[in-house]
Amino acid sequence: MLTFPNCKINLGLHITGKRADGFHDLQTVFYPLPLKDGLEVITAAASTTFSNSGLPVPGDSADNLVLKAYHLLQKDFPAIPAVQVHLHKHIPMGAGLGGGSADAAFMLQLLNRKYRLQLEEPTLLTYAAQLGSDCPFFIRNKPVYATGRGEVMEDIDLQLDAYSFLLVYPGIHVNTGWAFGQVKPQQPAASLKEAIRQPIKEWKHSISNDFEAPVLKAHPALGDIKAQLYKHGALYAAMSGSGSAMVGIFEKHAFPAVTWDPAYRVFKIN
Repeated sequence: MLTFPNCKINLGLHITGKRADGFHDLQTVFYPLPLKDGLEVITAAASTTFSNSGLPVPGDSADNLVLKAYHLLQKDFPAIPAVQVHLHKHIPMGAGLGGGSADAAFMLQLLNRKYRLQLEEPTLLTYAAQLGSDCPFFIRNKPVYATGRGEVMEDIDLQLDAYSFLLVYPGIHVNTGWAFGQVKPQQPAASLKEAIRQPIKEWKHSISNDFEAPVLKAHPALGDIKAQLYKHGALYAAMSGSGSAMVGIFEKHAFPAVTWDPAYRVFKIN
């Protein structure tokens, strides 16, 4: 059985408080985009195995969120058999695009369908929240205004199909723990939920990412990318999540003729 986990971007991101559980409260808008990984599950396996292709996946495969999602469900549903899992990685890691979280959430959904577990969305959301703060979003996988750790979601009317997106990932890994340590939690000056309703050309003045200032200070190349996006016609440009992917929103098919550093990974999404 095959599925294709997609990425997300953050449109605005504010860190509003430190929680007793060690996490942070935030406010953000999650928006899904069709930049995808490939995830395949094959049954009739002697033991559960994991393999991957495409971008290299660092670390021990036993720690991969896809396997953690499998074991999380298998613990409650022992009838789920051993499986072979193959992940083709296309979404850059450490980019603020949620690729790992998407893989885990799509694994939950795939197992739910394949083994007819009949888990409804609220239950899947509960499982997803145990895997990571971004994971519940990918169960919903539509534009939402998110609070709490990111798991408290409110549907919003935000359709950006009339625009094109340019994602530029310079291969810079931003440590999420470090990034949170650079931000002083505070309430935003203006309501993100209200600002997102404004015309996109106004977002430059009203929607911001609290991580941008410290991350761009540490990695000036990211500021250069953002400047290039605006110079070449972006209606809005910002960093996604804690970085380091930079996102530019353009009029439909109006991608700039920019020669990017060959080491960058650049994705055009119409």
